[in-house]
Amino acid sequence: MNGIYYYLIAFIVIWILAFGLKNKLTNHGFEIQFPLIMWRTEKFKNFIKRMANLSPKFWKWFMNIGIVISYIAMIYITWTLVSSLSSMLETPSVSLVIPGVEMPGSSIYVPLGYGLIALATVLIVHEFSHGILAIVEKINVKSVGLMLFAILPGAFMEPDEEEMKEAKKSSKLRIYAAGSMANITLAVMALLIVSAVGSYVIPSTFEEDGIEVDRLVGDSPASKVLKEGMIIESIDNHKVHDSNSYVNAVNNLKPGQNITIGTNEGDYSIILDKNPNNESKGYMGIQAAKHYELNDGVASIYGDTLPWIWFGVLELFQWICILNLGIGLFNLLPLKPLDGGHMFETLLSYKLPKYFYKPIVNSLSLILGMIIIFSIVYGFL
Repeated sequence: MNGIYYYLIAFIVIWILAFGLKNKLTNHGFEIQFPLIMWRTEKFKNFIKRMANLSPKFWKWFMNIGIVISYIAMIYITWTLVSSLSSMLETPSVSLVIPGVEMPGSSIYVPLGYGLIALATVLIVHEFSHGILAIVEKINVKSVGLMLFAILPGAFMEPDEEEMKEAKKSSKLRIYAAGSMANITLAVMALLIVSAVGSYVIPSTFEEDGIEVDRLVGDSPASKVLKEGMIIESIDNHKVHDSNSYVNAVNNLKPGQNITIGTNEGDYSIILDKNPNNESKGYMGIQAAKHYELNDGVASIYGDTLPWIWFGVLELFQWICILNLGIGLFNLLPLKPLDGGHMFETLLSYKLPKYFYKPIVNSLSLILGMIIIFSIVYGFL
């Protein structure tokens, strides 16, 4: 079932319940006004205050480093976006990513369950970190909570706008940098967990035994003949026994080529399409994964089922790492209303008058915004 139908079902159920229980929900801090549901709660606000008061000096010190890292990341992500212009018609540099939905122009498919959990960590960590630094900088936080825009989840933190305007520039920078720095920090922590599980736990628990079809891209050549879970044994008489042999076998495939894929369930012929990310490469539409067998010694102690949970842990933290890093970096683009746009504007305000830096920020925001919109739209064509 396509992930978009899950969103549609959830949209209908949530909004029927929201309007049906509106009076009761309003008494518990909910604000319902289609297409937006907001839940303000003192518990989140008190939690942020406790976190901020644990060590205000640490938060300021950490975010001073975060400001430097954020500006370096801003330069990197801006250069990456601009330098991708030459290849944008072949490989769009920006695409929408929605968990459970195959998006045109995107080479990344985010699983529904893992993706939603990872996205929740992105939003909550990001907004709560803004709130923690606002309190550290003596700026009143009016409300904190969770929100739902149509069917898309989110979190929010509302600082006192007048106090933000009057705050020192250094305080503003620490608050603006806090969200992305929290995302990047969480991405690094998730990466360490992924490395530990992937490098130590799984090799000591399982043995690699070939390559399997983990997922088939909808309406791709392979989706018409193969099934998920099949073990790939050969590609055009090239034996496939591990990830290296699989990469070597598919590296030189060309569009229009008729290939034979040998599996544990028989041989299948496929005519390759053009790869959407590189039209000179052949495209099967297979998301492959290593196939593992459980070590006998481990099975005798923990059984045949429990150890497989490590692959769920590995995939979950992979997506927590990928989404936190990707969204955290994207948010540092010098494009308003993103945090990077506010940081860029604050930086220019140290030396330039408002009538001079405002047009610079607005022009750059317009240019980068057009590149992003063009890349997303072109991916759908």
